[in-house]
Amino acid sequence: MKVGLGGAACVLGMMALAGCSPRQMVMERLADGLAAQGQSTEEDLELAREASAFYLKLSESVLGEQPGHLALAESVAAGFTQYAYAFVAFEAERVEERNLAEAERLRQRAARLYRRARNHAMGALEQAHPGLLRALAGPPEGWPALGQSEVGLAYWAAAAWGGWISLSKDNPEVVADLPLAARLARLAWQSDPAWGRGSLTGLLATFEGARPGGSRAQALAWFDQAIAQSGGRSPGALVAKAEGVALPAGDRDAFEGLLNQALSLPVTDAPLSLQDQVMRRRAAWLLEKSADLF
Repeated sequence: MKVGLGGAACVLGMMALAGCSPRQMVMERLADGLAAQGQSTEEDLELAREASAFYLKLSESVLGEQPGHLALAESVAAGFTQYAYAFVAFEAERVEERNLAEAERLRQRAARLYRRARNHAMGALEQAHPGLLRALAGPPEGWPALGQSEVGLAYWAAAAWGGWISLSKDNPEVVADLPLAARLARLAWQSDPAWGRGSLTGLLATFEGARPGGSRAQALAWFDQAIAQSGGRSPGALVAKAEGVALPAGDRDAFEGLLNQALSLPVTDAPLSLQDQVMRRRAAWLLEKSADLF
């Protein structure tokens, strides 16, 4: 489309009145595009891994220019969290038997990636709700309400925070933040209990099972609700229940039954999400390790 001199002057005038610049417009469009790309599905897990580094570095750089772009902040936090879980922390577990030093290196790297994801997400949430962290340290009556567009961002902030805590057992200051991470997940859940086909409910269940004095009955109820919200089609919900309930209870039959159920879920023509692919791979690995775990 061509714009004449008069039209160009009009556009430039409108941009000036709006306090905008051509560079800002380009950055906003780039942020929109990167956020949309981050939500796409890649059916080849190895290709996703190889492509992640460039995408994450570019997206992180653009987010630095557009810190209030909630969709991009969510995409960046999700990307770093999933990369840390799928390709670093999981690999640490797989190599631990043959190389303790490498496993520890990978765990430390995963912890740094989780922290990075958490900081990006919390930075965006704090910009939208100044004093959010202080509010979460107080009673629920003082918690702000999250908008629908902020629920996913809060989920990834809480999930990354939980991952960072789980790999920081020797750092009491990090571990002490477990209640805050759980409260952030609860705050998101209050706005949209069904978010992510039960992913958010499953995260609540995991936090409940992990916190000192947590209620096993409540964790079990949330795991079952997460499975129901997914329509029984999420391998992640089934694997989470196996690791969060059956394994601590020493119930090998239930553990293996849930993992086998996750692996037997039908695969449709649509590509599986990265999360689902990783959880199916984890279910198979846990089944192989079952004799060592019980």
